[in-house]
Amino acid sequence: MTFFAMSYILVLNPLILSLEDSSGGFLGGGSEANIPAIAAGTALIAGVLTILMGVVANFPLALASGMGLNAMVAFTLVLGSGLTWAEAMGLIVWEGIIILVLVLTGFREAVFRAVPSQMKVAISVGIGLFIALVGLVNAGIVRPGGTPLQLGINGSLAGWPALVFVVGLFVTIVLMVRKVRGAILVGILSSTILGLIIQTFAQLGPKSEENPTGWGLTVPQLDGVPVSLPDFSTLGQFDLFGAFGKIGVLAVLLLVFSLMLADFFDTMGTMVAIGAEAGLLDEHSTPPKTRQILVVDSLAAVAGGMGGVSSATSYVESSAGVGEGARTGLASVVTGVLFLLSIFLAPLVELVPTEAASTALVAVGFLMMTQVTDIEWHRPEIAIPSFLTIALMPFAYSITVGIGAGFVAYLVIEIALGRTRRIHPLMWITSILFMLYFVLGPVQSLLGV
Repeated sequence: MTFFAMSYILVLNPLILSLEDSSGGFLGGGSEANIPAIAAGTALIAGVLTILMGVVANFPLALASGMGLNAMVAFTLVLGSGLTWAEAMGLIVWEGIIILVLVLTGFREAVFRAVPSQMKVAISVGIGLFIALVGLVNAGIVRPGGTPLQLGINGSLAGWPALVFVVGLFVTIVLMVRKVRGAILVGILSSTILGLIIQTFAQLGPKSEENPTGWGLTVPQLDGVPVSLPDFSTLGQFDLFGAFGKIGVLAVLLLVFSLMLADFFDTMGTMVAIGAEAGLLDEHSTPPKTRQILVVDSLAAVAGGMGGVSSATSYVESSAGVGEGARTGLASVVTGVLFLLSIFLAPLVELVPTEAASTALVAVGFLMMTQVTDIEWHRPEIAIPSFLTIALMPFAYSITVGIGAGFVAYLVIEIALGRTRRIHPLMWITSILFMLYFVLGPVQSLLGV
């Protein structure tokens, strides 16, 4: 059950990681987005690491490329910072290595305590809004126009692809409110089938300036056979040191730190949530073999970067399996095997139009947004940094900017209230680094760098 609840990542990860980088290259090579290769790599990393979780930690937790983390790689590292895919994946590897060291040394507790709990919530909520915006833009529902963004074309929804998105979204919504398992996957499949029918009769071309109502990234039509030998060309596409020379050490440190925050705290929350649902927590609300769980999760980040498919992390959708009775690592082993089998179906991912896959981005955005009630909005000293974190992620189109704005605001407010002793040393260091990051361009100009 866990596999079907989270298998949407096999569609969404290739969609997110399909941008052209600053060198004109695509992940997996070629002159256009290599969707099957990204899908195969995603399935391979998810399968191997999920099996490892089951064998090493004996815990019913599955792993795959993380939503939010993949968006940060694509839109902050590649699109925003001008890194190549290999350079961006190199930072993912560094992030995983650092988290692994933190776990093995026990220093992770210090990092976990350093960031106020409601700031952690705000980071997750902000990423949710960012993902939802990406989905709406990719589907053509929100586009640049007379205003920075507008609904569809000149304020109206137009074209068959828009209908595919709307139908898929409402199918997903109806199934979610009726608590149907795998609602997101069913929404993708139903809208894909509708897209295939429309394409068969209408023969729409890809979206362009001359054809604004065409399909987005992928056209829903099958070329060749649906089953083939996997293309693993994303594997090994990482560069550990290229980013340092391109954007500088300070920018690299802050980007890696932002990746670590998004990954680190999400994993902690997911691990505890799954353990609670399965009734596996001890009197301190800690799952059994916590260190083994965190070590495997850290290795998953490293493996995701080395595999060229973004950081792999623990999935809260593992609760689907727990709800059906999963209590041991056997569930993870079975889920991992299913991911490995899906490698041979990677060509089917090309059938899924962007408009169908984007419904899942909006749905995942909603799920992440629900945590917003955990923030104490009646307390300005907490609410303002949280608001800036949440707002600036989609508005600035950067997860790092949102995290940085929240950290700096938190520091300024605590100083203004005379509570400097409450500020953790790590918050001092990272907030000052973020201040430098925000003015990095002018500083470099002054220094003639």
